[in-house]
Amino acid sequence: MNLDNRLTVQKVLTITLLFNLLVMGLKIFVGVSTGSLSLTADALHSVTDSANNILGLVANRFSSPLPDREYPYGHQKFEALGALGIAAFLGIACFEILKGVIDRVIQGTGVVKVSQLELWILLIVLGINIFVAFTERAVGKRIMSAILIADAKHTMSDVWITITVIGGLIGVWFGYQWLDIVLALPVAMLVFWSGWSIVKENLPWLADKIAIAPEIIHKIALSVPGVVNCHDIASRGVIGHQVFVEMHLIVDALDVEQAHWITEEVEHRIQEKFHPVRVVIHVEPPTYKVDSITFGDKKFN
Repeated sequence: MNLDNRLTVQKVLTITLLFNLLVMGLKIFVGVSTGSLSLTADALHSVTDSANNILGLVANRFSSPLPDREYPYGHQKFEALGALGIAAFLGIACFEILKGVIDRVIQGTGVVKVSQLELWILLIVLGINIFVAFTERAVGKRIMSAILIADAKHTMSDVWITITVIGGLIGVWFGYQWLDIVLALPVAMLVFWSGWSIVKENLPWLADKIAIAPEIIHKIALSVPGVVNCHDIASRGVIGHQVFVEMHLIVDALDVEQAHWITEEVEHRIQEKFHPVRVVIHVEPPTYKVDSITFGDKKFN
């Protein structure tokens, strides 16, 4: 059984896009009116927020978990690709922020002017970002959506960036002009860290890294009456999202029908623990002997 939550993802991304466009407009307005480098960098980060939402909507359109003729294992890796696209946008934003800092240092620090009204506008922006980040992350974890979780992290980085920028502008308000350019550096680092975290979480999925320890699958299989042993166990995917399991199962059965019911019970127990999961089992006779349980594994005792 596959869980298709694309309509929920689409709805959340669309609402988030509208909020991000509002936030981006407010930051650009305040950034231009104050001349703040750190806020301009933050506004640039918000531009990528909106671009990420659009990218996410496109990726979500093609990330159906349902198999078809062209993609018999479903299309869910498109969602992971979309998450990596978000990481790429974050990398671009980080580069542009650092470039702006270098240009400001070389060309000399300009004067930044901040009013109470502009600080209040930024506090409203901060509240919107916090609401969007926590809502998006909660929904993403509930439906196990890589694209929503990745976008929530991106938005959460925007929260910390905005807090940093507001702190810097308050310092500028009290006459510490150098704070604006100094605080632009941690903004760039936060952006980079968000992108790196997304890459680390999604590359294993795309590279088919093991999803379930073979020892766990081995234990479940041997708990079924009639199973003598199992080996060449392989798994990939994301637990709670979609997992694929393959194994060779040695069964003590009198005929094909009995062997079938044994494998059905093994599939049922694995499905019960790691739903949703698709299991493929190659049946072997009880006389077949093997000690290893997985590829490249040492002898299993």
